Amino acid sequence: MSTPTRRRTVRSGGLSLAVFEQGDPAAPTVLLVHGYPDTHAVWDDVAADLARDHHVVRYDVRGAGESGAPAGRDGYRLEHLAEDLFAVAEAVSPDEPVHLVAHDWGSIQSWEAVTAPGAERRIASYTTMSGPCLDHTGHWLRHRLRRPTPRHLGQLLHQGLHSWYITAFHLPYLAPAAWRLGLARAWPRVLRDLEHVTPRAGHPGPSLRRDAVRGIELYRANFRPTMGRPRERPTEVPVQLVTLTRDRYVGTYLSEGLERWVPNLTRRTLHAGHWSALLEKGATVAGLVREFTARTAAERAGNGRPAEGDGRLAVVTGGGSGIGRATALALAEDGARVVVCDLDLAAAERTAELASLVGPKAHAYRVDVADGAAMDAFAQAVAAEHGVPDVLVNNAGIGHSGTFLQTTEKEWQRVLDVNLWGVIHGCRAFGTLMADRGRGGHLVNVSSAAAYLPSKALTAYATSKAAVFMLSDCLRAEFTAHGIGVSTICPGIVNTNITRTSTFSATTAAEQAAKQARAARLYARRGFPPEKVADAIVRAVRTGRAVVPVTPEAKVARFLSRLSPGLLRLAARLNVT
Repeated sequence: MSTPTRRRTVRSGGLSLAVFEQGDPAAPTVLLVHGYPDTHAVWDDVAADLARDHHVVRYDVRGAGESGAPAGRDGYRLEHLAEDLFAVAEAVSPDEPVHLVAHDWGSIQSWEAVTAPGAERRIASYTTMSGPCLDHTGHWLRHRLRRPTPRHLGQLLHQGLHSWYITAFHLPYLAPAAWRLGLARAWPRVLRDLEHVTPRAGHPGPSLRRDAVRGIELYRANFRPTMGRPRERPTEVPVQLVTLTRDRYVGTYLSEGLERWVPNLTRRTLHAGHWSALLEKGATVAGLVREFTARTAAERAGNGRPAEGDGRLAVVTGGGSGIGRATALALAEDGARVVVCDLDLAAAERTAELASLVGPKAHAYRVDVADGAAMDAFAQAVAAEHGVPDVLVNNAGIGHSGTFLQTTEKEWQRVLDVNLWGVIHGCRAFGTLMADRGRGGHLVNVSSAAAYLPSKALTAYATSKAAVFMLSDCLRAEFTAHGIGVSTICPGIVNTNITRTSTFSATTAAEQAAKQARAARLYARRGFPPEKVADAIVRAVRTGRAVVPVTPEAKVARFLSRLSPGLLRLAARLNVT
């Protein structure tokens, strides 16, 4: 049941702004700012959900809907739009800062307010979707032009193609004529066909054609002046950046390096298009906003980092030691809530204890990843007690050395159960939760350089890791439809206790112990720490990188596997464990 909407008028810069309120005025205030060519109505679903426990405020920006329009282009400049935002915030919440939420051009103008000196006194938090700060984008553009690497040039080309409409809006007569001569009438079909938005009454509103023509001045008044001479625009306001995975207009890479300007930045992903995020997934957006406002309110009240960190939840299997423990600590230090599991509960609890010292409170469970039913129960327990994870790191694994003829069926079964089936169970149990939630996520599968570096002495181990490598490629193709990323991590020789627990075929107990000790000494002399693998995992989650060889030997082997696989097949004949 929706709450009643109250209308008021706020004056700013000689214009009347139409303001709409819902919910209890005594509750925390959330201010929603719409983009182009929308009105406040684009927030209907989000506002109805948030009004259950917030004071929700929306307004038609200048030149749109029921608000007044400036007489000339200068009236659409960002500084005037920011003044409007502060005027509305002051009118609806004079004693407390507001939680700001914005989309598209609403985000662009909100960045102008958020980066104003002292903005943190009037804005408690800022959730932004599909609208970068033009100054930040100007610096992003200059950096890529100064360093024209293939990746940077690819980003510039891709964004340029997707921003064709900005050029069109700067041409005289063309864009206004398009809206007047038919685009306004066709807009519901555009949203339906391109954004998969179900047609609804009241959206687009009756003022669409007039608003769209007027709003062209937003582009003409701001893009070239701001991006041509970008300013330094840092902010102390906590910012939640919601990346829309199917956004046709704003590339995900535009936010690379945003931490330079926003030290308190939380990144979230939503599997939705530019407009479908608001018009089809309003409750999901409201949930993201609700979580963020609660966390930032706790942070302000406690004058420090909240117990729940940045709100992300990460699960790490095999987290009792080695790469698993290092990854759990790195994720905790990065602000995530961490849940670790391991066959050794005491080791998992020690990891959780250490993670709680550097980040939010962590939790430990005893789980055998080779047991599918146990993994399903673990996933359900995590979802019930902590929520659906944003990140899953399938790290649990065991080592084994032996040729094919030496390796027994029982040894094969043990290696595949843990190294392959453990990853399958994790991806199925937690991937299903992520897909059903609809907010995306990230799966990290720890494979090995052995996945593409054949060796006759590592037949079972290499086969299991190669299967994880291919599984990850297949999952990446499937899960992209759900906004879930998949990264394959390929460490090489890393100094962990896997060498002390690895098994060797066709050996006596004494021989096996000697080989374990010899391998441990070799890995220790190599001296590559698990913390570096953990850093690579955190970066992969942040960037979405698909395949990550970590150690130098893993990178060289990856290169040779693509350049000269025949050479590696010859090298596989060597008796190297």
